[in-house]
Amino acid sequence: MYSLIKHLCSAYLVERWGMMVLPALLTCFLPLCRLFVLGIGFFTLCFLMTSLGGQFSTRRLGDSPFTIRTEVMGGPESRGVLRKMSDLLELMVKRMDALARLENGSELHRAGGDLHFPADRMPPGAGLMERIQAIAQNVSDIAVKVDQILRHSLLLHSKVSEGRRDQCEAPSDPKFPDCSGKVEWMRARWTSDPCYAFFGVDGTECSFLIYLSEVEWFCPPLPWRNQTAAQRASKPLPKVQAVFRSNLSHLLDLMGSGKESLIFMKKRTKRLTAQWVLAAQRLAQKLGATWRDQKQILVHIGFLTEESGDVFSPRVLKGGPLGEMVQWADILAALYVLGHGLRVTVSLKELQSNLGVPPGRGSCPLTIPLPFDLIYTDYHGLQQMKQHMGLSFKKYRCRIRVIDTFGTEPAYNHEEYATLHGYRTNWGYWNLNPKQFMTMFPHTPDNSFMGFVSEELNETEKQLIKGGKASNMAVVYGKEANIWKGKEKFLGILNKYMEIHGTVYYESQRPPEVPAFVKNHGLLPQPEFQQLLRKAKLFIGFGFPYEGPAPLEAIANGCIFLQSRFSPPHSSLNHEFFRGKPTSREVFSQHPYAENFIGKPHVWTVDYNNSEEFEAAIKAIMTTQVDPYLPYEYTCEGMLERIHAYIQHQDFCTSPGPAQPGAHAPQSPFVLAPNATHLEWAQNASLTLGAWPPVNSLRAWLAVPGRACTDTCLDHGLICEPSFFPFLNSQDAFLKLQVPCDSTESEMNHLYPAFAQPGQECYLQKEPLLFSCAGSNTKYRRLCPCRDFRKGQVALCQGCL
Repeated sequence: MYSLIKHLCSAYLVERWGMMVLPALLTCFLPLCRLFVLGIGFFTLCFLMTSLGGQFSTRRLGDSPFTIRTEVMGGPESRGVLRKMSDLLELMVKRMDALARLENGSELHRAGGDLHFPADRMPPGAGLMERIQAIAQNVSDIAVKVDQILRHSLLLHSKVSEGRRDQCEAPSDPKFPDCSGKVEWMRARWTSDPCYAFFGVDGTECSFLIYLSEVEWFCPPLPWRNQTAAQRASKPLPKVQAVFRSNLSHLLDLMGSGKESLIFMKKRTKRLTAQWVLAAQRLAQKLGATWRDQKQILVHIGFLTEESGDVFSPRVLKGGPLGEMVQWADILAALYVLGHGLRVTVSLKELQSNLGVPPGRGSCPLTIPLPFDLIYTDYHGLQQMKQHMGLSFKKYRCRIRVIDTFGTEPAYNHEEYATLHGYRTNWGYWNLNPKQFMTMFPHTPDNSFMGFVSEELNETEKQLIKGGKASNMAVVYGKEANIWKGKEKFLGILNKYMEIHGTVYYESQRPPEVPAFVKNHGLLPQPEFQQLLRKAKLFIGFGFPYEGPAPLEAIANGCIFLQSRFSPPHSSLNHEFFRGKPTSREVFSQHPYAENFIGKPHVWTVDYNNSEEFEAAIKAIMTTQVDPYLPYEYTCEGMLERIHAYIQHQDFCTSPGPAQPGAHAPQSPFVLAPNATHLEWAQNASLTLGAWPPVNSLRAWLAVPGRACTDTCLDHGLICEPSFFPFLNSQDAFLKLQVPCDSTESEMNHLYPAFAQPGQECYLQKEPLLFSCAGSNTKYRRLCPCRDFRKGQVALCQGCL
C-alpha cells in the first residue's frame, strides 16, 4: 500500500512541480495521499453497505424500523454514484500506469544501467497495478449486481402496491367512525414522531391502516393480516395467591439508593420491620383462608425523579417536609408485606422501560400490554405517564392510584366541568374516578383514604413513658426557622410555665427566629426525635405545616397536642398555600383529623389570637394526664387491612355503570325508615353483584340547605359513600322521601342529586364522575348517601373486609 501511495503522489508532483522538487515534497505529501486513498476505499465500502442495507430494511419491517424510508433506497441517483466511483477507479489505474513507468525509470537511473532485477526485487507498482485492476473490476461487478437488485426491488414494490391498493383504502365502517380522519392525520404527520416508524409506518397507506388497526384501535382489522399473534398476546395470566411476607430485605433492594430521600425511607422501613411482620400475622389470622389475588404492581414516585426537580431529596437533611416520604415508605412496605409483586421506579428512564414505552416523543401506545395490574404514583408521575404512554394512558388509567396528600374533589377532577365553572387548577382535570385519588388523611370520602403508620408501643413501653414524662417540657412542631417567625408572643407565655425545646435545622449559626430561651437540638434523626417526644408533656403547633404525621407520632408517644383554631377557616379562597390545589375544603385548624377524630384530652384546639384562652389551655394541659394513644387506622395492621380491602375490591376498569338518570327500577330497593327521616335498603331488595361497599349498608338523608353531604352523614354518625350515589340518582328516591318534585331535570353539577327551593325542582346527576360528597349551596338540599364504618377504620364499612 505504501508503494501505491508513493506512485500516486509521485505522478501528481511530477505533473505539477517536475523532478527538481520531487524528493523534498514526497516526504510531506505521502501521509496525505495515504489518507486520501484510504478515505476513498472506506467511502466505497460504506456506500455499498448503506445501499444494500437500505434495500433489506425496506423489505424486512421488523428488523430495524428506524431505517424505513418513504422512498426506495438506491434509486437512479445511487446507481449514478456507483458509475462515478467506477470511473474514478479507472482513472487511478491510468495514474498508476504512469507511476510504474516513472518508478522503473528512477530505479534504472539509480542502478547505473543495471537492467537485471532479482525475482524478489520486481518493481512494486506492477503487483499493485494488478490488485487495483481486480478491485476496480469487482466494484464494477458489484455496481451491476446492485443495479439489478434495485430494478427487481422497485418492480416488486410496484406489484405489491398495485395488488393491495384496493385493500389499503380507509374503510367506511360505522363501528370505526374516526378511521378515515386518522388516516388523513397519519398521512400528514406520520414523521412527527419516530415511534410511528418503530411500529412499521413507512408512509404507505397500508402501513397507516396496519398501525391504526393493530397498534391503535381506530380502524377495523385488515382481512389479509394474520391476527393470531395479537389474539394470543391478549390471554390473561392465571391467578396466583398472595402470601404474606416477613422478610423485607428484598424490598430494601427494590427501593434503590443514591438519594437522601430513599435512604430516609429505607431507614424507616428497617426500623418498623418488626411491627409490619407482627401486623401481617394478626391480619392473616383475621382473614383466615380468604383467597387473595396477587397483583403485579408498579410504584413510580414521580416527585423524586430528576425531571420533576426532585426538590425533596436535598431538603431531607435540612429540615424539609418528610410527610410524603413517610407515606411512600409505608405504602411500599404494606404492598410488599401483603405479598404482591412489586417494581419501584424513581426515574423517567426506569418508568419507560417498565411500561414498554416505544422510542420517540410519546405519541404511540405501549409496545406490549401493560404488565401491571395496578400503578401507584403521584401527580408528577401521572403527568409523566400521560406524556409517554400515548393512547395507552387512556386505556390503562383505570389501573392507576394517585397518592394525593390533600385530595382532589370531583368538581376539579372533571376536565370539562372544571373548565366551564372555574374549578380548573394545575393539579386536577384528570377525569379519573375520584376514588383513584388516595389521601394522607380522610379529608373527603370522595377520595380513598390511604394514610401512613406511626410507631406502636407495647404496654411495657407505654408504662415507661408515663413514668418518665416531664410535666413542664414542651416541644415545638416546626423544623424550619420561618415557622417560628412572629411567634414570640405565644412562646413568651409558654416559657412562663414550660421548658421549650426545638428541632430547628441550622448549619453554623443559630437561627435568629428561635428565641434564646428555647433549647434547640438542631435537626434530629427520627429515633432521637422519638426519645425527645417520650420525655415531653406538650407538642405545640403554630399553624403550619398542615396535616403532617408528627402530631400523631407525638400523641402516640404520650404527648398532648396543642394547635391553633383558624377563624375564618383556611382554604384556596383566602390562603396562598391552598391556592391552586384541587379542593374547596375549608381547614378549621392546623390538623383537622386530630381535632375531629381524636380530640380531647389528647388534642386541644384553641384561638391563638386570644392570649387568655391560650394561657388557660397551657395551665390545664399541665395537670392533665393522658396515655399514649394511636388510632387503629394509623397502625401497621390498620393500614394493611385497608390496603388489602382496596386491592381486592376496588375495580375501576370493569365496574358496572350507574343507572341512567330518572330511570325507574321494576321494584324500588329503598324503604322509608320507621321514623320517616331517611331511606334504607329494603331487606327484600336484590343486592348488586360486585358492588363494594355492599349496598345494604346504604342510608340516605336529605341535607338541610347549605350543608355538604360529608357533614350531613357525620351528623348522624355515618360516612358519606359516593359509590352509592348512582342508586339514589332517580325520581324514586325523592318520592320515597316524600319530596314534592314539581319538575325533574338532569344536568352536570357536582351538587346533584338535590332538591331546590323555592320552585320545588328536583335535579339529577347527568355525569357519574361528578357525584360528590363535598360541596354545598344554600339553594339546594342535597340527597346524601351514607354508610356505617368499622371502629377505628373510617375507610371501611362493617361488612367491607
